[in-house]
Amino acid sequence: MSSTSPKSRRRVPLWTSALAVTLLGPLLAACGTSDDSASKSSAPKGSSPSAASAGAFPAKVATKFGTVTVPSRPQRIVALGWGDAETALALGVQPVGASDWLAFGGDGVGPWGKGLYTRKPEIIGTLEPQYEKIAALKPDLILDVKSSGDQTRYDTLSKIAPTIDVPKGGDQYKISWQRQTTMISQALGLAAKGKELIAANQRKFDEAAKAHPEFKNRTITVGSRTSSGWGAYVKGTDRVNFAQQLGFVNNPKVDAKAGAGFSVPVSEENLQMLNADLVVMAPIGIKAPRITGDPLYQSLPAVKQGHSVVFAAPALSQAFAMNSVLSVSYAIDKVVPLFAAAMK
Repeated sequence: MSSTSPKSRRRVPLWTSALAVTLLGPLLAACGTSDDSASKSSAPKGSSPSAASAGAFPAKVATKFGTVTVPSRPQRIVALGWGDAETALALGVQPVGASDWLAFGGDGVGPWGKGLYTRKPEIIGTLEPQYEKIAALKPDLILDVKSSGDQTRYDTLSKIAPTIDVPKGGDQYKISWQRQTTMISQALGLAAKGKELIAANQRKFDEAAKAHPEFKNRTITVGSRTSSGWGAYVKGTDRVNFAQQLGFVNNPKVDAKAGAGFSVPVSEENLQMLNADLVVMAPIGIKAPRITGDPLYQSLPAVKQGHSVVFAAPALSQAFAMNSVLSVSYAIDKVVPLFAAAMK
């Protein structure tokens, strides 16, 4: 099995050293409007035939830095934000440049996105994007939707091409996959397609929640351990949103410690704070046994009772972490059965 449980035997946030490779996370009202009436203009190069079916331009998308206008259907897109490339691919559009946040290699996407590129994109840096490399690609649209929201970064990118950056309140990667999909689909003139993708994932969440009423109103801790220490994610972040859509309630002790970041550090002396009805942990830059074999972790009541999931397979942890419109569907299929087994 790809996961283990006892039963089955600029300010970059916390854990910066692990971020460049795995990005623990630098851890819904739609922004902007776009006329979704049919358009006869051609789809972006490399897109699927269905991508040409909708969208009028100019398209306008509201961001933290104001409303950004995309004057015409973009042909050369560079996707820099966390999961932005996967979102474009889900909409049938292939970026010419993209950031590989989780160091997948190849096309820079996880197994849920394999085969969606017909031509490998130019891979761009993540925390420090290579601006000259981006400019050389001659983009007519830059996607930096799930990113830091840094003013200097935005100013530099927007001088190269129209840049869709974070929405208000979306700094430090705090934006849901739903809002990310909405903003990107608007910018590409594919708002209707974006709504379809969101609805399809929501149906899967609803079906999973209905099939597992035991999740409803049960507390959950979603955390990670790196070589630097332990941490837990706060309400409003991707991993917690995923669990909440299944009916779980985030650990209130964790949320009580929340600050501006996506997560809170947890000292070994205070590790009991992680205890909840279900404890879910991801190893970041370490092996799963560093978690499952830790005596302090084993002392948690939930772990003693077998109500724990530790992601051992990288793809599973990555899908849960990426939380793009593409990876969410994959994660529902793979993660929900593990949660259900641990809750018995």
